[in-house]
Amino acid sequence: MAAKSATEQKIRVGLIFGGRSGEYEISLLSARSVMDALDPDKYEVIPIGITKEGRWVSAGLRALELGDEPMQPAALLGDPSHAALMQVHEDSNRRLSISAVSELDVIVPILHGPYGEDGTVQGLLELAGLPYSGAGVVGSAVAMDKVVFKKVMQAEGLPILPYELVLRSEWEREPAQVIERVESVLHYPIFTKPVNLGSSVGISRCDDRAGLEAGLAEAALYDRRLVAEQGIEARDIECSVLGNDDPIASVAGEIIPSREFYSYQAKYLDEGEDASELLIPAPIGEKLMAQVQAWSLQAYKVIDCAGMARVDFLLEKESDKLYINEINTIPGFTSISMYPKLWAASGVSYPELVDRLIELALERHASKKRTRTSYEG
Repeated sequence: MAAKSATEQKIRVGLIFGGRSGEYEISLLSARSVMDALDPDKYEVIPIGITKEGRWVSAGLRALELGDEPMQPAALLGDPSHAALMQVHEDSNRRLSISAVSELDVIVPILHGPYGEDGTVQGLLELAGLPYSGAGVVGSAVAMDKVVFKKVMQAEGLPILPYELVLRSEWEREPAQVIERVESVLHYPIFTKPVNLGSSVGISRCDDRAGLEAGLAEAALYDRRLVAEQGIEARDIECSVLGNDDPIASVAGEIIPSREFYSYQAKYLDEGEDASELLIPAPIGEKLMAQVQAWSLQAYKVIDCAGMARVDFLLEKESDKLYINEINTIPGFTSISMYPKLWAASGVSYPELVDRLIELALERHASKKRTRTSYEG
């Protein structure tokens, strides 16, 4: 057999970015950072874009960033015999045909929010039999759904803040009753959020009834399920986790938001003297640091995470009581994101981190392949 060429020996990484989500722009920023970190001598990057409308395209990142390049329709097939990015062609009679763009060795989804971080894309990749980085269908779906996640944490004995689930349909049908119900369970300040979204999109701090009405209306723009959470005066503590069956936790960090809370603007738009401050490691003492790390690993394992996740906590200022807030299974990977910064402070550089995530994807896939998919009685 002839020796492989240098190009063939590279690992072909399908990098998926964009997506039909309110976090579209953040996905592009994260994808750019990951792409820049992938060693061109080791990896061949096959960019796979998803537009805001949900169209899959075979195009470079610049095409989605600026929209000034042609974007050829593309697809991944849910068929393990075709582990390739397919280009979709349409003739003058609107008949479709496909052809392979490139075989794929591993997929790195850099998709934040719905239709990417919630188990949907992971389900497609499972059907296609492709290795991919990050959590599987269950871990992704549970972590993405703030209410289901809270219920699982409660069952596991991990502390959470009080909350109330609100359906958009009932909010639109009987807003007065919804307001009364929320006020009977929670006291101001109250935070309102879409159940399935991240990057603080659609989140509001509500200090009175008028604020609660506006906050629920804002959250309802982004999801059919809304959550009202008890607000407290708290410090934002975050911890990064890396690994499959035997994960490890980074040092924890603290965010000092530039605004009243860690909003989208505070995360991504404020710059210079107005930017949010990251304290790494968090000034919380050894005992509390160990508790954050232990609970991060516990939460990670109980929802069957894999590859990576960032676990977010709220530390009440008055009592030093710690509450688990959420898990992000595809955390931000921009140059200012907490996940890679925490690992850098723990001795793992950004390029090493990306390498490790790909290794973990291949490792988990190899483990899955040992599982029988048929039964002979």
